[in-house]
Parts: sequence; C-alpha cells; structure tokens
Amino acid sequence: MSNRIALIAAVVLTAAGLAVPAAGASPKLLVGLNDEANTLYGPEIDKTFTTMQQLRTQVLRVNMYWGGNRYGVAQTKPAVATDPGDPAYDWSLYDRLVRFSSQYNIKVVFSILFTPGWANGGKPKTYAPTNATDLRKFAYAAAKRYSGTYIPPLAQQDPNNTSSALPLPAVRYWTAWNEPNNPIWLAPQWKKVGGKFRIESAFQYVKICNAVYSGVHQTALSNEKVACGVTGPRGNNAPTSGRPSVDPMSFIRALHTYGLRKFDVYAHHPYYGQRTETPTFKPNPKSGTVELGNISTLITQVTKFWGAKRIWITEYGYQTPPERLLAVSNAQQARYLTQAYAIARKNPRIDMMLWFLLKDDTAIASGWQSGLVTATWAHKPAFNAFRNLPRG
Repeated sequence: MSNRIALIAAVVLTAAGLAVPAAGASPKLLVGLNDEANTLYGPEIDKTFTTMQQLRTQVLRVNMYWGGNRYGVAQTKPAVATDPGDPAYDWSLYDRLVRFSSQYNIKVVFSILFTPGWANGGKPKTYAPTNATDLRKFAYAAAKRYSGTYIPPLAQQDPNNTSSALPLPAVRYWTAWNEPNNPIWLAPQWKKVGGKFRIESAFQYVKICNAVYSGVHQTALSNEKVACGVTGPRGNNAPTSGRPSVDPMSFIRALHTYGLRKFDVYAHHPYYGQRTETPTFKPNPKSGTVELGNISTLITQVTKFWGAKRIWITEYGYQTPPERLLAVSNAQQARYLTQAYAIARKNPRIDMMLWFLLKDDTAIASGWQSGLVTATWAHKPAFNAFRNLPRG
C-alpha cells in the first residue's frame, strides 16, 4: 500500500500486447507478487499458478515459518539443525511451492519468520530466539535444501510423485523476518534499559538479520541475496502506548547504532496510509513514515550507513471494495499500480517490486482486499495493468 505517480508514458503496448520500457527507464526491475495464502497452502494451487503465469509474474514472495504455527518447519528441535534432512523438519509445503514455481519459471523469495517455542524459552512466536545460532543453523539448512542440487532423503519423498526424487529447485532470494518495526511480527518493540527506553525490536533484529545472512551465505553459493529491514511504512514511537511500534527511519538509525553491518539488500513496504494518498504522496518528514512518494529519504539513510545497497519493495498494494476504510475504486487501483511501478522502475536503486496480493481474502473484516482478482477470481482492472507492466 503506498504512494506515487509518474511515468505513465513508460507503459507502451507493443503490437503483441506486451509492455516495453520507455526511453530512460530502468530495464531490470523484477515484477512479482506476495501471496502466501493461495500459493503455499491454498486449495487451488494449480489455478493460482496458471493465473500468475497469465500475469507474467517473475517473482513470488512467501513466508517460510521456522516455527510458531502449523506451517512451521521446525515444530520440534532437530538433532542436527544444519541438516535439511533431519527428521524433525517438515519442508513439504515449501518443497511443493518451489517445484510449482520452477515449473512456471517464477523466482521465489523466502522470508524466514517466527520463532519456535523450543528456541525462545516458550515465549510467543514473535519473540526472537534466545540463541541466534539456532536461527543461523536453520537459515543454513533452508538455503542448503534450496540450493538447486539437494535431493530430499527417501523419507521426505512422495512415493506417488517421481519428481520428488529429483533435486529441489534453487531459491536465491531471502529476507530476514517481516516488518520487525511492527509488534505483530516482532516483540517487544521497546524495553527500558538503564532507566531509558531502548528500541528493543531493532536491538533484537540485528541478531536476526546477522543470523539469517550468515546462515544463508554459509552455503558459499555465489548468487544468494539476503534482504534485511523489510520494514513497515510507519510507527508511533510511543513505548508506553497500548500498541507501541517504531517508524522506519528511527528503526534504521537504531539498526546502525546496534551494529548491523552485513546484508545484501534493504527491503521496505511503502504502503499508503489513507485512501486519499496517491503513489506520489509525501508524508510529513517529522513522522519518519516512508511511503513510495518519499522512498528516496529511506534510500538516502541506507546509503549513509551502509553504502549503495540495492532496494527491494517486497510488499505494496491498494485495497478496493468491499473493504471500507482504505479502499479506492477498482479503476484507481489499476491507475495507482501503473504509476507506482513506473516510479520504482525510474529509481536506479530499486531492483524488485512485489504487489500484495494476487487474490482478495475471503474474510472481509480481517483480510486484505488488494488483489488483482476478487475472492471469486473475477479480474479487476488492475489485472491487465499488472500484466502489461514492463519486466526486468
């Protein structure tokens, strides 16, 4: 959900019906989707992937749950955590997803998320592991399994599917967690230390990022990319409030203060905050909010602390009816989608932009309605707008 306009002229349809970049536009922006419910564990996975193929999807992002829910890979502690074939691990959903994605020539971004109870002393899944080495070992096992050469042990193969005995497809893109400046994903956000409040989420996230980065790169594959940050667009910086959070600019400064040094890419989710905010809207700079209209402020901050890191936008979207509070019209959604991708393509630092979602959630009150298709698979105008975007 985010903001900005510009370069509508960058979308030019060829006689074949495909979009090509306008002169001067970056040719390398990867265009994709973030939709876990319909790809990882959804009941209509065949229809989902054929629809994504129609949309010319290049990249798909889903969470890879270390633990914390029924989709967790490591519900119980493995005996040899670095061995992806350890019997405590259940990779079945993720194996299925990478095989489907490979079949349709879609790259996968796995976001390692949530801590199993055995790794954080029985605390909620949003709490960081007690020992970051446990997370590093899991990240290594995940990267090794999806290195492109790994064949699952016989016990993890499907006897009714001969392809399960083949090497699993490669996954080269990873993120460490999701929106760690939001208490829904990482807690606690603040902690009193020495009589002063510390941004505890950033303090813990440095350990999380370091663990995922070092674990993935321990496989010694040359083209792995690990994105850190993965920040949400806003925060209240109110540690004594009922739902404290941290704005992304303050969070970035804290990451640097607490010693974050190594990562490949910085990821951010520059969602809009009100239905009146277009893709060019610039929030008040004092708020620390980063939407698409002021994404350059985040890039400047990242550059100041870590140099010219690449940038991924791993979530973005506009909701439509039947959502009520933030919904824009279907026509506006399509227009904003085109504008937003043109903005991202124009920025030489942004390599990837993922739309959230493919398909509207069926739950209106608690779900999200930013899909390119409705909950009943009807195409919105944004469907063709997405399909006609230039690809990197």
